[in-house]
Amino acid sequence: MNRELRIIYMGTPEFAVEPLRAILDAGYSVAAVITAPDKPAGRGQKIRFSAVKEFTLSKHLPLLQPVSLKDPGFLDELKAIGANIQVVVAFRMLPEVVWQMPEFGTLNLHASLLPQYRGAAPINHVIINGETETGLTTFFIEKEIDTGNIILSRKLPILPSDDAGTLHDRLMVAGGDVMLETLKMIAEGTVEAKSQYNLVHDNTMLSPAPKIFRKDCQINWNAPGQKIHNLVRGLSPFPGAFSTMAFDNGIVKQVKIFRTSFRITETEKLPGTVFSDNRNLLSVTAADGEIFIEDLQLEGKKRMTVSEFLRGLQYTEHFHFE
Repeated sequence: MNRELRIIYMGTPEFAVEPLRAILDAGYSVAAVITAPDKPAGRGQKIRFSAVKEFTLSKHLPLLQPVSLKDPGFLDELKAIGANIQVVVAFRMLPEVVWQMPEFGTLNLHASLLPQYRGAAPINHVIINGETETGLTTFFIEKEIDTGNIILSRKLPILPSDDAGTLHDRLMVAGGDVMLETLKMIAEGTVEAKSQYNLVHDNTMLSPAPKIFRKDCQINWNAPGQKIHNLVRGLSPFPGAFSTMAFDNGIVKQVKIFRTSFRITETEKLPGTVFSDNRNLLSVTAADGEIFIEDLQLEGKKRMTVSEFLRGLQYTEHFHFE
């Protein structure tokens, strides 16, 4: 069996570009691409196209940007395209009327080894939780988010040097290969989709990956050092772990911290206590050791190395982290 696939592709951010590129390079027919509506971004609030829109325009593919996925006009347009499969990568939740439409179903590429890390931020959460392995999963979309039958899973190691940015990029590249394997199986009719519910018998064993909010990004210096280090890695470069610098002169400033290292030491210093040589070293006491800050951004300033940061401080300035 060799089915002719006519694809509608749905995605928005950079992560969704590589699988689309792979699909096109492999010669599959992409009948249309659906992405989020344009919106203003940045300080100037200029209209910015999504990464998927930029790529789609460069390939001269039909593009749809519906405000509502339940809009009758959009649904009529979707039916008229006549795709027999829909591919979703980093898009929004689809209404049932959309994901049930094509003959061969709607598949999703998710950046974790399902059923673990269901949700909006799997790449961040696997690092925050100190995992050493993650991967990619393709599955058929069903009503509950990220719960559909699994088509294919591929593992990827998480390196000690990885942060959310580097892991994102490695998963993004691997996503193209996983997508092509998945579409080949669907075209050949060899898919044996596995229920996620057969893979886990107790939902308490599952680690979720919900959307990250500002309150989730604040560093607690009373926590174990490895936990703080993993939080920084898991939130770098975006949205960034942050803390409050309290200066002896009463000034309080927010600072984002992007790169750290950690060493277990015995110390009687209070968590949040700072040590610096005023040149290249800035460490902060945690519950069980010292966090060494390597890359940071003081509010109102650009991101800089710790050496650059210390050169900009007056040596008479003393502070601690709260």
